[in-house]
Amino acid sequence: MKVGTPARPVAPEPSLAEQIAQLPHLPMTELWARWDRLFDERPPHHNRTYIESRIAYRLQERAFGGLSPSVRRRLEAIGETGIIPRLTQREANSLLPGTLLTRIYDGVEHRVVVRGHSDFEYQGRRYKSLSAIARSITGTQWSGPAFFGLKAARGGSKE
Repeated sequence: MKVGTPARPVAPEPSLAEQIAQLPHLPMTELWARWDRLFDERPPHHNRTYIESRIAYRLQERAFGGLSPSVRRRLEAIGETGIIPRLTQREANSLLPGTLLTRIYDGVEHRVVVRGHSDFEYQGRRYKSLSAIARSITGTQWSGPAFFGLKAARGGSKE
């Protein structure tokens, strides 16, 4: 064994959350250095918010994996056509907690947070169905999934 100076302890790498939280506080030179480690080329514009968000996304993508091929194809189709397809019934029935549904009705934006299966929050109140929320908003009987654009309304209308 070689006698000499003791080995320096290696500082643990910051967690993903810490790395992302640091981004807004870094000087641009450091942001660009991180960009260059993560991407092959620089973007045509130098908007700091865009750069931070892309770096944060890439860090998460490397940690957790990227988009599935089916999601990637769906997003590419939306980009090409500009048309956002309706959710399938299976997708509509499996909204994840934290999903935010919005609808503008009579010039007012209404927001609903999915809290779980048959558990929705609207204006601080909990509801068991989207239909109950749609009825509260409109004063009439509505299919909640149709009202929030998750499926076509009766008669094929997609209002």
